[in-house]
Amino acid sequence: MSDWCRCEILLPSKFNDGQPVPRERITEALLELEQRFGAVSCETQIIHGIWRHQGQRFRDDLIRVFVDMENKPEHREFFTGYKEQLKARFKQLDLWITIYPIDLV
Repeated sequence: MSDWCRCEILLPSKFNDGQPVPRERITEALLELEQRFGAVSCETQIIHGIWRHQGQRFRDDLIRVFVDMENKPEHREFFTGYKEQLKARFKQLDLWITIYPIDLV
């Protein structure tokens, strides 16, 4: 197991109904992650996504947020609960969070 890992979160810039997400909600998430892990980064380039749920097509404009952290079980547990908070805050059916090992040079 690598000593470090990266968590990537794709945050929507629009709710599922197409209304824009208030910028404060994204800022709030960034500040929460910085406070917990000491650093956070995000890309301002929009990531476009298309997906289906129960026959309905959704289009997303997403922002990638990432945190590099020590690879500890408690960090993974945090993101399991945090995902549910973010789904509620951003009014999402689901939200994509990935964690994978990284090697620091």
